[in-house]
Amino acid sequence: MKNSILFLILLVVWYLTNTNLIGKYYKLMASQENEVFVVSHGWHTGFVVSSAGINEKIPNLKDRFRKTKFFEFGWGDKDFYQTKDFSLSLTASAILWPTDSVMHVVAVPTMVENYFSNSEVVKICLSEKQFSSLILFISKSFFRDKKGNLEKLQKGLYGNSQFYKGVGDFHLMNTCNRWVAEGLQSVGLEISTTYKLTASSIMNYLTKVKKNTNLGSSFECKVKLN
Repeated sequence: MKNSILFLILLVVWYLTNTNLIGKYYKLMASQENEVFVVSHGWHTGFVVSSAGINEKIPNLKDRFRKTKFFEFGWGDKDFYQTKDFSLSLTASAILWPTDSVMHVVAVPTMVENYFSNSEVVKICLSEKQFSSLILFISKSFFRDKKGNLEKLQKGLYGNSQFYKGVGDFHLMNTCNRWVAEGLQSVGLEISTTYKLTASSIMNYLTKVKKNTNLGSSFECKVKLN
């Protein structure tokens, strides 16, 4: 009888303890859900991340854009990226020799897939560590003055957007798409940046990763628990 009672007590304790552990496990997994989107506009790719993840690292953006759910970030040639009047000489200048770079920031106030309904969008989910690495990579792509502030340039291309002075030179072998490849590399993806010079090369790579049962499962979003 005593053994039976002891067994029942141990069983209850085990259940309560493991239920608590399971709860902590799911809470941990849910807290690691960080949606990141890679958007292709045909020739150019960029990242879309939650504003909550970026505002602390780059407070200037919070001051400029106020409330928004997401930010789109793109990196590119200073003159070519900012102009609406493309020319052969401008294109040649951007490609053939190193030129200054800019960061393009767009406030995305709604669901990413809806906002970029005419563009190709691939979603991946990152752990806290991976997400922090990507945020750091994006943050370091902005030029900062001696006070640590961003250098604002002209208004962006669409929506509520803004250009800022960037870090690094743009040229034929260092394009906006290679910048995205470097960002993906910063989160631990085994992606070669050497030949990732076109938007299609980036999107094709991500599609293959998500289809790979060994790799893709690591970048699937966890189900949020209430």
